[in-house]
Amino acid sequence: MSYLKQIKIAGIEERTNDAWYDMNLRQMRRGEVRFYRVRDFLTGEWLFKLCRDEELGKVLIKALKCPPGVRFAQLEGNTMVFQKSTMKGWLYDIVSLTQANENDQLSRKIVDEIQEIPAIIRENYQIKTYEEATGKTAPGKHWATLSKVDDEKAMIALFLLERAWTLSPITPEKKLKILQEQEGLKPIKKRKEIDTGQTWACPICGDEFRLKHIESEATTKHALKKP
Repeated sequence: MSYLKQIKIAGIEERTNDAWYDMNLRQMRRGEVRFYRVRDFLTGEWLFKLCRDEELGKVLIKALKCPPGVRFAQLEGNTMVFQKSTMKGWLYDIVSLTQANENDQLSRKIVDEIQEIPAIIRENYQIKTYEEATGKTAPGKHWATLSKVDDEKAMIALFLLERAWTLSPITPEKKLKILQEQEGLKPIKKRKEIDTGQTWACPICGDEFRLKHIESEATTKHALKKP
């Protein structure tokens, strides 16, 4: 089972012309803005703001609301920037993973070796060297992911994988197993369907239907079904 499919990302608002403050440029920018609600099976519920800067060819993703807890609270307001790659139609992100020390203080580490990149990222995203992705060289920048320029959900998922999943006290495997066990323990809703014996005919086409009396734990309803 793909863990990424267990991250449910839904757009809730779209603004075709809005503004935001770019911390790196220290200036206001304008462009498309979208808001996404995310239900991540591993870490919890999130709210993201996505800002698309067409002039500069980049996308900013900002965590507006994070799951409860000391670690996740420090990610509130955190921004990930995706910039135009030399590969047409793709944006790159320098791979850096969030870490927490024994006092739950967060820091980010730029990945040196490709083996340090979590398997779920390597299996679901293109990984390139910084030089391949940008056509430039820079000290201390080694690996980058590529995301399609219009795949906003993939960018949001990558934010979670790099910034949040590394802070989880439980592995995705264990969490998914727990959720599946909980689903199996949910009581089966009792439902009783009784054929009343009454037949109703459509006055237009003449089709006949049987009246069914349906009882569940909380409600009683009726339905017409073909015999």
